[in-house]
Amino acid sequence: MILPNILTVLLRIPGLLFAISVHEAAHGYVAYLQGDDLPKRQGRITLNPLPHIDIFGIIALMLFGFGWAKPVVTDPRNYKNPKVGMGLTALAGPVANILSAIVFAIVLKYIDKYNLVSNRYVLIMLQQTYLINVYLAIFNLLPIPPLDGSKILFIFAPAKYIEFYYRFELIGQIILIACIFFAPYLLSFVLQPIAYFVFTFIDFILKLFP
Repeated sequence: MILPNILTVLLRIPGLLFAISVHEAAHGYVAYLQGDDLPKRQGRITLNPLPHIDIFGIIALMLFGFGWAKPVVTDPRNYKNPKVGMGLTALAGPVANILSAIVFAIVLKYIDKYNLVSNRYVLIMLQQTYLINVYLAIFNLLPIPPLDGSKILFIFAPAKYIEFYYRFELIGQIILIACIFFAPYLLSFVLQPIAYFVFTFIDFILKLFP
């Protein structure tokens, strides 16, 4: 029982590196499109995973399916509309992961349909890459500081929400880390409604492909 679990963890690594790179590069690129070149100067608009890796976040992703990368630093003062700009920049990461998951879901569908891959380890790696992209998007859509979901609310929330956000960002971070390492099942329960919506959406897209 131990060996397959270890093997699965190892086969997750390529998917993890891809998912966090897409996620963080999307944050940086959308910030850059809105006039903030700080992510570009820091080398964060890249699919090279090395600038994006947070070692504890990667370990959490590998073991529990929930985790984080090194956050992209932006300067909202460069945005035409800082409140909306911060929300759009935050939204970019989960959207990039969901789009990536759709691509891998389509690939897996045709692999299964036409029996294109016989190596089970390659299949596991592709399946894990699909799932990791979905889970990374779902986790980041939680409206708890400092996750992307809380910043997406900037688009719609009143200005005083931003003050609330920064006041409770550290507390939210502590709660999330505690849940990931000590209560992952509780976190899974909270994420179920978001997961249902995302998986339903991906299934709908898959049905468009014969």
